[in-house]
Amino acid sequence: MTDDVIIRRAGDVGRITLNRPKALNALNQDMVEAMIAALTEWRDDDAVAAVVVDGEGEKGFCAGGDIKVLADSGRAGDDRAWRFWRDEYRLNTLIKEFSKPYIALIDGVTMGGGVGISVHGSHRVAGDRTLFAMPETGIGFHPDVGGAFFLPRLAGELGMWMGLTGARLKTADSIAAGVATHYVPSERMDELIDALETDRIDPEGERIEALLEGFGGDAGSSDLAHTRGLIDAAFSGETVETILERLDEAGDAWSTKQAATLRKKSPTSCRITLEALRRGADLDFREVMAQDLRVSIRCLAEGSDFYEGVRAVVVDKDNEPHWGAAASDAQIEAYFAPLDADHEMTFV
Repeated sequence: MTDDVIIRRAGDVGRITLNRPKALNALNQDMVEAMIAALTEWRDDDAVAAVVVDGEGEKGFCAGGDIKVLADSGRAGDDRAWRFWRDEYRLNTLIKEFSKPYIALIDGVTMGGGVGISVHGSHRVAGDRTLFAMPETGIGFHPDVGGAFFLPRLAGELGMWMGLTGARLKTADSIAAGVATHYVPSERMDELIDALETDRIDPEGERIEALLEGFGGDAGSSDLAHTRGLIDAAFSGETVETILERLDEAGDAWSTKQAATLRKKSPTSCRITLEALRRGADLDFREVMAQDLRVSIRCLAEGSDFYEGVRAVVVDKDNEPHWGAAASDAQIEAYFAPLDADHEMTFV
């Protein structure tokens, strides 16, 4: 058991509250294991009609995983990182395949691992504080936790843009992109939770929809309506180099900013991400999870960009990573090769 996540029953719903507010509710091994145990129990419990997940504190739903521990594991050559990722991806799969409504209240920072425990569920409820992103190319990593599944399935090239640049979507953009399914004002989230815990909830979700509509409001206008054409034109490129050329040629302020952002990311991570998303578009969810584990482990074993990204963003916090040269085609291909039999992905 752990105090980092609070798991209980409330009325007809199973309740999960991430409880590391000072760390923006970032996931650790104990939290992942506790959530797996709860969802495994609740999926077969007829008394549980739905699951509701939120994060303690006002700033973050869940800012990701504890990447410093993962980097330390890679340096030590032990299996802590492999075990965490395997179990995290098992949790993502449980959520994706959960047959009952799974309601994630993503009112706050929702990044990386926080995306993995929300976006694959049936209901993702944004609030006014929502900030949704997959920022992994900025730490020498890749959009894991099923990023290669849901990002290619967003409209046009929104997913490729988000995955490569780490674009941060606020509330209206999250709704417009489809990563959030509903909007409820932050000031009404507690009322919504109380209603979900006390009303009669049906497994079909009709009452949930009625509650979300009743507590909802206008999320405002999204900037994506103005940038979608530019996103699709540039990020449909077959290579990172082509995408950068198209952004440079477009010449407008938005495209220039995207090109500058992209050039700050790990060149190898960008190549890996583009390849992962292109492959993921044709894979089922479990196949993507297996791919994620392979690529994640290779990010520890090959090159130094992940360690440099963690240093720059988490340890020294200078935000000035010194990336290595972009990996070759053959090196990129090796990131996707199967692991040994003892370390390949397995599921609950």
